[in-house]
Amino acid sequence: MVEVIKKLLKLRKKKKAKKPDFKRQEGFRHVKLKDSWRRPRGRHSKLRKGRKARGKKPSMGFSSPKAVKGLTKNGMKVVYVSNKEELTGIDPKTQEAVIRSNVGKKKRFEIALEAEKLKVNVQNAYKVSMPVSKKGGSS
Repeated sequence: MVEVIKKLLKLRKKKKAKKPDFKRQEGFRHVKLKDSWRRPRGRHSKLRKGRKARGKKPSMGFSSPKAVKGLTKNGMKVVYVSNKEELTGIDPKTQEAVIRSNVGKKKRFEIALEAEKLKVNVQNAYKVSMPVSKKGGSS
């Protein structure tokens, strides 16, 4: 099973290299329009109709294999974590943790320590020093 996933991950990487940049219709013409993809909806739209030299539209042929969809580059599933109790349900062989963005510095540090104990890989656990508590009082 592991060899199959490795092969499919390689295939996904190859496909990604061959994938065209899906650009927004008329994105080059107007400054206010970004290049990020938007589905063409115009009645007379040449891109929607699929005319030549108008660019490519995303379609099923460009997708990655089902078995590796949603996996990271090294073939692990992503599990989002917001407290250290949620780390206990993670299998370190097949899953990686990602700390949610709304978690503060103090809790993030606790999660990182707990992950080290459980030997769980955390993708966005940057080096965090222990938060210093500010004591009340003026000098």
